[in-house]
Amino acid sequence: MAAPHLTPQQQKWFASVQAGLERDTGKSLADWVAIAKTCPETKPRARLAWFKETHGLLQNRASYVLSEAFGREMPWDDPDLLIDALWTDPGQRAIFEVVRAAATQLPDVIVGPRKGFTAFSRKYQFAAAKPIKGGGVKVGLAVAADAGPGLEPRAKSETLNERLLSTLTLESAAGVDDRVEGLLKHAWERS
Repeated sequence: MAAPHLTPQQQKWFASVQAGLERDTGKSLADWVAIAKTCPETKPRARLAWFKETHGLLQNRASYVLSEAFGREMPWDDPDLLIDALWTDPGQRAIFEVVRAAATQLPDVIVGPRKGFTAFSRKYQFAAAKPIKGGGVKVGLAVAADAGPGLEPRAKSETLNERLLSTLTLESAAGVDDRVEGLLKHAWERS
C-alpha cells in the first residue's frame, strides 16, 4: 500500500501488518480479501465487528483487509476524494487551503487525508486540520500549548494524533498569519 500520501514509517507499518497477517493466520492478504467480500454487513463498523466475531481479526488487520477489499467504497487511496468529502463547507475549505499551502511550503511534507481530518507529516505527523461543527477549523500541532499565543492543550477526547499536543482554532483564512506559519514550522522541525 505504498502511496505518496503515506510517510515511509506508515508504509513500513502497512507492510508489517500484511506480513504479520500472513504469518499469524496462514492466509494471504488475497485470501482475506476474498473472505471480506463474503461479509454480509455493508457498513464499515459492522464489517469490523463481523471480522472480530467471525474470524478473530482485530481492528488494525481487519481495517487493512477491508480497505483492500472495498477500496472503492472507502477511498483511502484517493487523497483528493477524501479531501473533497471532508472539506465541503466553502469557508472551512478556504481556511484549510491556506493551512495546507503554509504546511506544504515546508520541505518533504506529506498530506495525509483521513475521514475526519487532514494530517501533515514529514517523518512523523506534525499537524492536522479538521473542520469544526458550526464553522471554523481546528489545527492540531506537535508543539506544547505554551509555544505560542492562542494555543490550547489538546483535549484527551480530541480525535487527533497523540503527538499533536496543542490546538488552535481558526475562524477565517486570514487567521493563517505569520504566527500560525511559525507554529507550523516549529512543529515541522520537531517531526
